[in-house]
Amino acid sequence: VEPIITFIRDDVAKPNLGFKYQKFMPYLLTVFFFILINNLVGLIPGAANVTGNITVTVVLGSISLIVILFTTNKHFWGHIFNPPVPGFVKPILTIVEFLGVFIKPIALIIRLFANMVAGHMIIACLILMIFIFANLAPVAGVAFSPVSILFTVFIYAIELLVAFIQAYIFTNLTAVFIGLSMEGEQFHEEGSAHAHH
Repeated sequence: VEPIITFIRDDVAKPNLGFKYQKFMPYLLTVFFFILINNLVGLIPGAANVTGNITVTVVLGSISLIVILFTTNKHFWGHIFNPPVPGFVKPILTIVEFLGVFIKPIALIIRLFANMVAGHMIIACLILMIFIFANLAPVAGVAFSPVSILFTVFIYAIELLVAFIQAYIFTNLTAVFIGLSMEGEQFHEEGSAHAHH
């Protein structure tokens, strides 16, 4: 577990959150391990695919949105409501930027949900094809079984990889969005701290 925690700290939190990374480590690690464990449990035949349930991903995305909104500063909102663009573009870009605040968590929600459902759907379809072929002709069902099982095992291996990748992507993008909401804050203070030394 320690290399994973170190990886989240050094490759996700520090690059995106600057010197404020420690403040967000508990949340990022919680999100990462919650998604990862549920993704892996979802691969056990007969177990519930929790992250493939839209309500679970909506809650995760909503919590991320709350964290993002609570870390915003005046630079962030200034950039949204007064973007540095020519006057005639300003109203359109303001609307786009404001909607973007809510679209980012929605993208997180849909990405995790869709990826976790897709793999399970493919596996289910491959298994069901055995019965479809068997219904047409018993010989076809028997003949197609090895092909179906081989493909299922292959997709299963990919799903194992996806379980880790999706946990990483959700955590990394959450860190990116939190970093963006602290616009100009997390690295400037670090620079001034070095200047004081």
